[in-house]
Amino acid sequence: MEPGRHPLTMPGAAGRLAADRWAPPSRPRRGSVVLLHGGGQTRHSWRHTGSRLAAEGWTAIAYDLRGHGDSDWAEDGDYTLDAHVADLRGALSTLDDPPVLVGASLGGMTSLLALAVEPDLARGLVLVDVTPTTERAGTAEITEFMRSGVGGFDTLDEAAAAVAAYNPLRTRPPRPEGLQKNLRRRDGRWYWHWDPRLLEQRQTDPDVQEQNARRARAAARGLTVPTLLVRGRQSRVVSTAGAQELLSLVPSARLVDVEGAGHMVAGDDNDVFGEHLQEFLEGPVQLAG
Repeated sequence: MEPGRHPLTMPGAAGRLAADRWAPPSRPRRGSVVLLHGGGQTRHSWRHTGSRLAAEGWTAIAYDLRGHGDSDWAEDGDYTLDAHVADLRGALSTLDDPPVLVGASLGGMTSLLALAVEPDLARGLVLVDVTPTTERAGTAEITEFMRSGVGGFDTLDEAAAAVAAYNPLRTRPPRPEGLQKNLRRRDGRWYWHWDPRLLEQRQTDPDVQEQNARRARAAARGLTVPTLLVRGRQSRVVSTAGAQELLSLVPSARLVDVEGAGHMVAGDDNDVFGEHLQEFLEGPVQLAG
């Protein structure tokens, strides 16, 4: 385990959420940041961000969404946005003060809709390559990538090749062993560590997605906390038009385009992402606090 990271369990609406916490090495502490990953990922995608935040005086917490990583899978197969929102509210009920929410993709939509239900839930919001209106082709690519791995892989190299084919913008690591955090071995094959029911019709149906988009637009109009959108310049999920729509819905929001990054912004260029996040935390968030 890397220095400063401590595992913990947080309460979801209907199960246990596995989490990691990074604490600042000394006081003064600036507050908390809760990091929510995207669909098909785990809390480990935030390990560099969590460590950096702690070094800069923030308590960082990243948890596995329901059905992902080491968190409980939903007995009823409910992986709707409302279920994720209920989990987030349950997890945040354990904190002393409202945190800054940083959500990538699914985690960002969850954070945005949670603030519509409870506007004082957080003191700031960072949306990582997600907006109310997303590109159907890009979201379909994500779903197809997830479906392609449902049958598992013979080797870690095979899994690494699948990731590289999906995301050619990211440098392929020299050793595929790092993927073991996101995979589990069963019956001689490696499987992504998330519930395949995430891909059921009620989660991926275009009508449901359009309904969620309408809800997200309404939620964005009602935002009262400092807001930052970090978009990958080469993203196929969030277009320039989608980003501009968010800015029209949230006139006070800031937009950062990360050159050379796609949908997986924080992983494609973690250093640049970390710099923009820190500027936001030290600027609008601290001023508003």
